[in-house]
Amino acid sequence: MIDYAKHNYRLNDMKVQSHFGDFTEWKTDEKFDYIISNPPFYDSRVTQSDNKHLNIARYAHHLPIENFISKVKKCLKPRGYFIFCYDAKQVDLLLHHLTAYGINAETIQFVHSKIDRESKLVMIAARMGSKSMTQILPPFVVFNDKSIYREKAMKAFERANTNSIKGDF
Repeated sequence: MIDYAKHNYRLNDMKVQSHFGDFTEWKTDEKFDYIISNPPFYDSRVTQSDNKHLNIARYAHHLPIENFISKVKKCLKPRGYFIFCYDAKQVDLLLHHLTAYGINAETIQFVHSKIDRESKLVMIAARMGSKSMTQILPPFVVFNDKSIYREKAMKAFERANTNSIKGDF
């Protein structure tokens, strides 16, 4: 997965430092203004990939959400942002752990593949020490009824100047 990350850094002309290892075991005294993540969130009870690397990248038992949020709290500056996506069906658990660690979900948006489908993903922008009320944005719908990207989804890709990595590069 680090190869995919480095590929994205190059595509987006970003200068970054990478850490290869378990985030919860990472040792640093540095504090950050932003932590942005797409952590593994698939439930371990679903059929899992036999590929070790994909399994680690996808399934939540490799990075339990409470451990993850606890580490995020230790790495954020006061008033720092934690921006991430997760399994929408676990939003209650997310909000519970965020609140328990003093990180407030300021903005929540549910992502739907199509307008008539249930949400599989939730995007959350949370902030350390925030007292703001949570803003629930309208649903983000990715595809139209013909399975073509909707305008907002296409604009998100354009704005990020990237595409989803679907395989080897």
